[in-house]
Amino acid sequence: MPGKNILMLTGDFTEEYEIFVYQQAMEAVGHTVHVVCPDKKAGDILRTSLHDFEGDQTYSEKLGHNVTINKTFSEAEIQLDQYHAVYCAGGRGPEYIRTDKRV
Repeated sequence: MPGKNILMLTGDFTEEYEIFVYQQAMEAVGHTVHVVCPDKKAGDILRTSLHDFEGDQTYSEKLGHNVTINKTFSEAEIQLDQYHAVYCAGGRGPEYIRTDKRV
């Protein structure tokens, strides 16, 4: 199967694993993943978060690794017909990007 183009919607403090694991797995099998965020451009950095259950009644949140946006949101927006799938990484990112009318 030829590689597909996948658009990943994300934002600051998205769960780290939901960005990196997905992106690396898709790229490992030949797909292209464009990581975009409203109001950010290619080369901008997003901060991620890690949630962990450490024996308390709820999870703890820690700062994760940074991820680099590799496509400007507005560029992807005008090229939507080039994407075969859209993936929205979880965590806090979707809480605020889903209210963005462009998304």
